[in-house]
Amino acid sequence: MQKEELKDQFTDLLSKFTTYFGKYLPDDVMESLKTLSSKQQSEISKIIYDVMFDDMDLAKKRNVPICQDTGVIQYFVKCGANFPLLGDLESCLREATKRATKDAPLRHNAVEIFDERNSGDNTGVRIPWICLLYTSPSPRDPKTS
Repeated sequence: MQKEELKDQFTDLLSKFTTYFGKYLPDDVMESLKTLSSKQQSEISKIIYDVMFDDMDLAKKRNVPICQDTGVIQYFVKCGANFPLLGDLESCLREATKRATKDAPLRHNAVEIFDERNSGDNTGVRIPWICLLYTSPSPRDPKTS
């Protein structure tokens, strides 16, 4: 497979991933929210959790993103030093963000601080936020060499 084709497939997959998680929370997050909501004592806290769950149900039923007042998109990426698109990762994530913003659609949350300009596609200076953790191959065990 040619590198440009690989980049496009990877970007498309990340765009679909971003679109999906704009509409659905991971199972462990949902379980934590349910646990926390069951422990609430105040009426206002119970109401807020009810509204959150209603919003998530509507997002599923209507195939639209969950309430969008959450800030900018953040990617936490862990990949090996030999990942074939390591040098293209940031550009792939930026393009995936643009596609997901259009396809989901996601709310345009990227506003430049000093000129107060909104890009309209959730990208800007250091937006989306990308936290990249490199992993290196395990050193060879001399006993098995």
